[in-house]
Amino acid sequence: MQRKEEILYKVHNNLYVNLTNKCPCACTFCLRQTMDRVGESDSLWLDHEPSLEEVIEAFQGKNMDEYEEVVFCGFGEPTEAFPVLIEVADYIKKTYGKRIRLNTNGLGNLVNGRDICPDLKGRIDEISISLNTPDPEEYLKLVRPRFGIASHQAMLDFAKEASQYVPAVILSTVDTTLSKEDEEKCAAICKELGVTYRIRPWEEGDKSQFIDQPTDSFL
Repeated sequence: MQRKEEILYKVHNNLYVNLTNKCPCACTFCLRQTMDRVGESDSLWLDHEPSLEEVIEAFQGKNMDEYEEVVFCGFGEPTEAFPVLIEVADYIKKTYGKRIRLNTNGLGNLVNGRDICPDLKGRIDEISISLNTPDPEEYLKLVRPRFGIASHQAMLDFAKEASQYVPAVILSTVDTTLSKEDEEKCAAICKELGVTYRIRPWEEGDKSQFIDQPTDSFL
């Protein structure tokens, strides 16, 4: 039986919005290289990017009381579909009043060719960005962004700028993947930026650890 592609899917107590399969990165650890679903989904591969109307229609069949928050995160970088993302966020806030989180690789300004951070105000309550490493060269090797070596600084700049408009901005790394020295460097970077640093636990063989994390943690 052919799987049905998902615009919305449930993970734990949250509702995830899968807007696009486009991504400016080709991460070496991307889970979509080996799987086509996460959480309670059938397939996160899309045959087209859903319109605002299609996303709203998908919400009609959901009991929103079941979900703690709505998360923009799927098999692609959400800011690749930014015009639809902000309209959907407006719809969610107006209709359901739900908390909204954006899981992103932090390259949205490069993707859209402009500063998108002011558009996040009043729409996004938390942004979660995977820092991966404090070193730009290592970041380039791991994440393989199409924008090249400048991507690491662009991601940091995005986090700092976003913190002016979004109540919570988090940069994270995964426990055991960095040395304690590099973790200290990451903490110092986050302190300088004025954002939160979080070290996520690593659980060997448990891919579910990636589900509630920033997009480029599993894409």
